[in-house]
Amino acid sequence: MSNQTSLRVADLPQNAATPFDLRPDSKALEAIRNDLGLLGLRKLSFVGDVRAQGKRDWALNGKLGATVIQPCVVTLEPVTTRIDIPVTRVFVADWVDPEEPEFEIPEDDETEQLGAEIDPALVMVEALSLALPQYPRIEGAELGPADFTEPGKQAMTDEDVKPFAGLAGLRDAMKKDE
Repeated sequence: MSNQTSLRVADLPQNAATPFDLRPDSKALEAIRNDLGLLGLRKLSFVGDVRAQGKRDWALNGKLGATVIQPCVVTLEPVTTRIDIPVTRVFVADWVDPEEPEFEIPEDDETEQLGAEIDPALVMVEALSLALPQYPRIEGAELGPADFTEPGKQAMTDEDVKPFAGLAGLRDAMKKDE
């Protein structure tokens, strides 16, 4: 998919926006669905433009829309979510890699190194993967208490873990002794 949608930076006009309108066919939708581990993907579209920003940088602005189906994290039943988000990327010619090995990229960082091409299809798939709900749940699904213990032993409950839960029992035992 990327070869058909890549825009050569050298061919982009400096004084006008270059529009794109991506609506992947069923074969491409299936590949994206499989890559992202989705149960279903439909109505995927990415519409926007690429335009010069300053003398050497480029900005991609678009609107991503999709309907995704994921398994519920509680029941594994299908959960359908509609995604409609703005997407922005700035491709910088004078890219400087951070020197520190432990440098963390901010979550909302929209800046990337400018290469020979800008591919709206790659940006579309990346933006979709970042927009997916991390813990999709069907309406009303809740995780109940989970008790794990060896067979034949009493499972520890949330109440047992509370730091002052044992003090009430101790106080009651002391009152009986008096």
